[in-house]
Amino acid sequence: MTDSVSASKCRGCGNTLTTTFVDLGVMPLVNIYLPLGSETAQERFPLHARVCDNCLLVQIEDVVPPDALFSDYAYFSSYSESWLAHAERFAREAQRDFGLDSSSMVVEVASNDGYLLKHFMAAGIPVVGVEPASNIAREANDAGIPTVNRFFGREAAGDLVGEGKLADLVVANNVMAHVPDLHDFVDGLATVLKPGGVASAEFTHVLRILDDVQFDTIYHEHFSYFSLYALEPVLEAHGLEVFDVVELPTHGGSLRVLAQLADGPKRPAGRGLEAVRAKEKQARLDALETYTTFADQVERRLESVRSFLSKTREEAKTVVGYAAASKGTILLNAAGITSDEVAYVVDLNPHKQDRFLPGTRIPIYAPAKIRETRLDFLLLLAWNLTDEIMSQMAYIREFGGRFVTPIPDVRVIG
Repeated sequence: MTDSVSASKCRGCGNTLTTTFVDLGVMPLVNIYLPLGSETAQERFPLHARVCDNCLLVQIEDVVPPDALFSDYAYFSSYSESWLAHAERFAREAQRDFGLDSSSMVVEVASNDGYLLKHFMAAGIPVVGVEPASNIAREANDAGIPTVNRFFGREAAGDLVGEGKLADLVVANNVMAHVPDLHDFVDGLATVLKPGGVASAEFTHVLRILDDVQFDTIYHEHFSYFSLYALEPVLEAHGLEVFDVVELPTHGGSLRVLAQLADGPKRPAGRGLEAVRAKEKQARLDALETYTTFADQVERRLESVRSFLSKTREEAKTVVGYAAASKGTILLNAAGITSDEVAYVVDLNPHKQDRFLPGTRIPIYAPAKIRETRLDFLLLLAWNLTDEIMSQMAYIREFGGRFVTPIPDVRVIG
């Protein structure tokens, strides 16, 4: 499917983008939460993902300025128990695998509220975070975690180097997708690394997006959707070479890519690198036609969500959403769902409570609201945290409540 109107350039290779991956129409910004009672109309922007015919990087246009997306942000990493456990485990393994100690330096890009860096600090390892959201950076600094409030790239990396903060480990967890100028960002990673240092980047694997039709991971804050196949040439252009890859269950299925300076001391290649290359080859991620059927699959998933919620409304069943997550905002807006079908959403994050889920006018409350009102179905909008949520909310079974996951298919769990 081609789009001759577009003249956008691929942020990976510079090729003109003409092939649609999926067009979700106009969508609200997923982290702008209007207070309950507000009559303000939520601004919407085009959300059209394309795939590069040349390098096969999936991406959207940067139609929203980064300052509007990230200067004041409602996502705090510390409200997910499973993500906190993931961070603690990574910090422990990184110290062991990369020989980090009190003489080392760990730099984290998009460090959020310090959820990860605090574990390195507790081990006596010097750290610095770089976080563009001023409200979150302030919380991190208040907690004693050194954090610079700015966007990361070549210039920010140069300033860190000028201050003597060269990294033995630079971490970029779930931030690569958020970068409109991909080459500036990757050059920053290479700039801040010591010879022999390691760059670790985690991101949702586009293979999982394709296989499980995870269209709800596509939103304005995510500019790019990576395969290893599409990312390696970008890293190589800035003197970085991948030496290992780890497949992770986080965020619906992610990769952790470990890279080193190509002209520095060499770490041996890990088995994960060739394993992921082979898996992507088998899935034909190097072929354009693999990507062009995605839009039709999305429409089928949306219709199944609409059908389920229409039926529950006809039967006068109460449906409540769990997690005012970005995924949920895209899912419900794309399906045209309002408070007529989903009564309200609950979320542990107080920064989201007593506000509307973006674009839907569905109110968000604390999870205790469920005990007051009860429900028939709890729709897991953060479906990637299904086990965690079902454990937290197991009590809904006491009054006949059941769980529902919308991705990859609508599934009712008793």
